[in-house]
Amino acid sequence: MSHHQEKTVSSTMSPSLAATRCALRVQGAVARRLADDRGDIPAWVMITVMTAGIVVVLWGVAKTALDTMLTNALASVK
Repeated sequence: MSHHQEKTVSSTMSPSLAATRCALRVQGAVARRLADDRGDIPAWVMITVMTAGIVVVLWGVAKTALDTMLTNALASVK
């Protein structure tokens, strides 16, 4: 997907879906970086799972506030 297509798609997404996609990209980047190190496999798996867990917990606690903040920020840019 080109950068322009991605920008168009993300502008029609809900704030929570956009945040999820961002978190997954970060998680993927961290996992790729750790895999390149050829380190201890259980360690990078644990880091990846813990990162995903932290995102889920924070999202569950602050979903409404995060949605409101993102919506307000995007509205102020228009």
